[in-house]
Amino acid sequence: MKATRLVDIATKSILKNKMRTLLTMLGIIIGVGAVIVMVAVGQGAKSEIQRRIDNLGTNMIVITQAATRQGGVNMGAGTSGRLTLDDYTALQREGLLLSHVSPVLVAPSQVIGGANNWRTMVDGVTLDYQAIRDWTVSSGRFFDQSDLQANRKVAVIGKTVADALFPGQDPVGAQIRVRNEPFQVIGVLAPKGQTAEGTDQDDLIIAPYTTVHTRLSGGFSFLPQILASTATKEDLPAAEQEIAQILRGSHKLPSYADNDFTVRNQDDLAEAAQGTTNVMTLLLAAIASISLLVGGIGIMNIMLVSVTERTREIGIRMAIGARGGDVLTQFLVEAIVMSLIGGAIGVGVGFGGAAILSKATGWQTAIAPQMVLVALGFSAAVGIFFGFYPARKASALDPIQALRYE
Repeated sequence: MKATRLVDIATKSILKNKMRTLLTMLGIIIGVGAVIVMVAVGQGAKSEIQRRIDNLGTNMIVITQAATRQGGVNMGAGTSGRLTLDDYTALQREGLLLSHVSPVLVAPSQVIGGANNWRTMVDGVTLDYQAIRDWTVSSGRFFDQSDLQANRKVAVIGKTVADALFPGQDPVGAQIRVRNEPFQVIGVLAPKGQTAEGTDQDDLIIAPYTTVHTRLSGGFSFLPQILASTATKEDLPAAEQEIAQILRGSHKLPSYADNDFTVRNQDDLAEAAQGTTNVMTLLLAAIASISLLVGGIGIMNIMLVSVTERTREIGIRMAIGARGGDVLTQFLVEAIVMSLIGGAIGVGVGFGGAAILSKATGWQTAIAPQMVLVALGFSAAVGIFFGFYPARKASALDPIQALRYE
């Protein structure tokens, strides 16, 4: 029998009892819809995390201090105290694959501006910092080389700081006091929002590192981190190796010693941030898939009832020449068609549910086209798996006994 004829017969058989068919497909509809919604939420979270990671900068490499141990106790990351301005100079001088390098001197400070005050971080950086972080200014300007060389007390402030100190005003040209040191605001950074960890990137002040070094950090040369970037993303792995080689030489580490610094790029940060999201997405999808299992059991039960109701029909088909394989195929196609129709409706429910959830909660959702194909394929697989036993039972009926069935 032709495939089109089989599908036509299966569709007519399914439509004979529309309500029963709808109730049978309900488990598949709910299952496919729930899986799509849950995966859409997970994919949306991953996309948002990736956006925030990309928002950190362009091809960025983060170099931080490593962990130290005292008396057998691990003191945690960033406690080695081995990164210095000399390391920054070495990387700037010897890094062939590095397009930009900037030290980051951090000085937590209470800042006074206008009639308000705010506690924030003051980061001392170079001009390369703007290129590494791909960070523009919404008003004013970024400091230049002359500001850096002259140790000028100028500052570029984040939007959060601007809103806290000068609400409703343009702070460019205003004066702020950082630890009683007067700084002139020369620019306001364009807003970047939160990082993947939830840190407000706009809650900071940027100033020339020479000024922060002499005025706010007491002349100490230790750095919490150094930022670098490469011309292309493909250069990141080789650049990390180059950085490690330069810093090991700068710190005079023997070959058997571990690095007293850590080097990570944006892909490493994204992988770490998305690890938990992947696990949660799989867990939610697995929970939602239970509905597909329930829907499959419903299809099997209804198909068994259908075999019983159509016993005489099966006997007549066999009596006029139909083989057991033909009967098995017919009932199996019915189960698959029922599952696919339920899956298609479930896909629509999933799209609608994801849109409603996104609008109601503000969560970002994303549905990949391949996810729709997977959902439909999975619903067809459910139909085959749970429809096989009823179809096999129908094909094994004795034609004579079937014809006698009342």
